[in-house]
Amino acid sequence: MYRIGVVGPRTSVERMISMAEGFGEDVEFVPYPYAEFQETRQIVSKHEHDVNVWLFSGKLPYMIAKKVLDSDEHLVYTQHTEASLYKCFLNMAFYQGSIMDEVSIDELMDNELNETLEQLRLPLGKVYVKTYDVETNADDLFHFHLDLWNKRKIKGAITYFEGVYQKLKTAGVPVYWYTPSRLEISQTLRVLAEKVKTFYFKDTQIGVKIIDIESFDKIKQQAKRPYDLQFLELELKKTLIRLCDQLDGSLMEKGNGRYVIFSTRGAIERGIGLVKEAVEQLALHAETLVAAGIGYGETVFSAEVNALLAIQQSKEKSSRDIIIVQEDGTVIESVGEEELVYSNLMNDDKVLHRLKQANVSFKTYNKMVALIKTIGWTSFTTSDLAAHLGLEERNTRRIVASLSNVGLFEYIGEKSLSTRGRPSKMYRLS
Repeated sequence: MYRIGVVGPRTSVERMISMAEGFGEDVEFVPYPYAEFQETRQIVSKHEHDVNVWLFSGKLPYMIAKKVLDSDEHLVYTQHTEASLYKCFLNMAFYQGSIMDEVSIDELMDNELNETLEQLRLPLGKVYVKTYDVETNADDLFHFHLDLWNKRKIKGAITYFEGVYQKLKTAGVPVYWYTPSRLEISQTLRVLAEKVKTFYFKDTQIGVKIIDIESFDKIKQQAKRPYDLQFLELELKKTLIRLCDQLDGSLMEKGNGRYVIFSTRGAIERGIGLVKEAVEQLALHAETLVAAGIGYGETVFSAEVNALLAIQQSKEKSSRDIIIVQEDGTVIESVGEEELVYSNLMNDDKVLHRLKQANVSFKTYNKMVALIKTIGWTSFTTSDLAAHLGLEERNTRRIVASLSNVGLFEYIGEKSLSTRGRPSKMYRLS
């Protein structure tokens, strides 16, 4: 059962849930209405582990939740488009008998209200705008509209907030609530459906994590007493069992400092921060390097094969970053940080032929291309590549020169250095 937390003003929450009927028996929509949008912080913090995905009535509560959770992977919000604002003006024209030429509007800081109003091509008079953000007090917005009304500067108001709308209505101000249309909500629900399918796919995939405590034989030899090694293994297993509990996984001890955790892809991805913390704790306990590789697959066997590939690549890096190998051969390095994503596969025969001529593996080439595109380099030096990939500069120069000779990289000139020494050669992707 997938639980989707719906956050927003009560009227909006009820409307979205009513439109989501027939979404599927395996999906439950849980209402989390608020009186003030600042309550979003408490809602997502308190119920973070009670729902699989959050659905927000607008961008403002979404922005707050993203800040609290440090990620937007499990967040979806209803996008307010020009249609919602045009609906307000149509209601104004209908109920007031004419297009109001003096109006106050509150809008999110990053919205493009001017462009929206220009597209109306109506002879609007003075439009008073008040921008808001996650720190805005709703009472300030209420008084912004009310003061303009009391000074007879406006003939009506448009607000994003249900609470402000209700207060202005009680105060006798002609006010219209800037809410998403049914079409916009339907589109959001379609996006949500795709996201739920993705999460379901991830939660049905197997995730295998292999952890290697390096130089374990040396640790055994250095143990002063037989019990020292047993105490160390108890500390290591305590950390690993705690991680298994958090990932809903199971632990298998392979011996000689190697441990395997079986879980699901979704659980591992959601708990990748916990994985990193556990690896750091293991390294502190053992006082040695710890390599970690994660593999995903449709079966336990394929996931374990990918995890073995990942641990092998982790050991090749001096920093021992956590490496992930996905079911399609995609490799992810520096997991949870500035990730480098590239493929372990190559299906372009022309490129493969050139790589054979250059005597460079397609894995190395894919990794270099991924780095160049991720950082956005229009040109680069061998020093740049070596520093970011943790390679020896001499070997990197050989690889880049070979790739340049077969036309995969292009030599474009030299870069003079401020210090003494030869200028660096500059390259770019062909």
